Amino acid sequence: MTRKKPVLTIDGASGTGKGVVGQLVATRLGWNLLDSGALYRVLALAAQKHGVALENEPALEVLAEHLDVQFKVIETGVPPHILLEGQDVTETIRTEKMGNAASKVGTLPAVRTALLSRQRAFREPPGLVTDGRDMGTVVFPDAEIKIFLTASAKERARRRYNQLKEKGIDVNLDDLVGELLERDKRDQERAVAPLRPAVDAIRIDTDTLTIEQVVERIMSEVRKIFSSIH
Repeated sequence: MTRKKPVLTIDGASGTGKGVVGQLVATRLGWNLLDSGALYRVLALAAQKHGVALENEPALEVLAEHLDVQFKVIETGVPPHILLEGQDVTETIRTEKMGNAASKVGTLPAVRTALLSRQRAFREPPGLVTDGRDMGTVVFPDAEIKIFLTASAKERARRRYNQLKEKGIDVNLDDLVGELLERDKRDQERAVAPLRPAVDAIRIDTDTLTIEQVVERIMSEVRKIFSSIH
């Protein structure tokens, strides 16, 4: 029997830094990367494109099952470009609007089930680093290493505020805090695959840590499990 390829999951709420941390860890390890949240954002964008309401679960299920999405690696060590029906939507799906829409479609059981096998298909040699909200609890419950990142709503909003300001987007910090708390509530209270740490997850509070410190903390856990990795 062929042993499954190793998986490292990084879960956490929006703004905890799991995306950038996941990219850096995957680069360090030379493993594949799955940004699971991107799939939900792409689905939300596809729904908008095809005029499907975010509450229409049967139609969204069909859309998810036939989602024409590609993760195209342009340059080693750089996040892949994301294509929806052949069109580059890498930047389009990163808006606050798409993030909130993704959170809504992610509450639908049929949608999560439809995307499950697609996410598991990313488990290829030499290994997989994946970030999301239910990677360690539902998608890859047998992962060798499970990380759960946390940070206060105020700190997460501050990070997002700075990101948007750098892009020239004018936002209100208090509004961002409110949106994050609303998204947290939706993610934590959904009936299927709610946001919560796996029982065997290693929790890391990122409030006072730099990205590099979080990455190094995770790498130290990797070295404990895989002695061949330096």
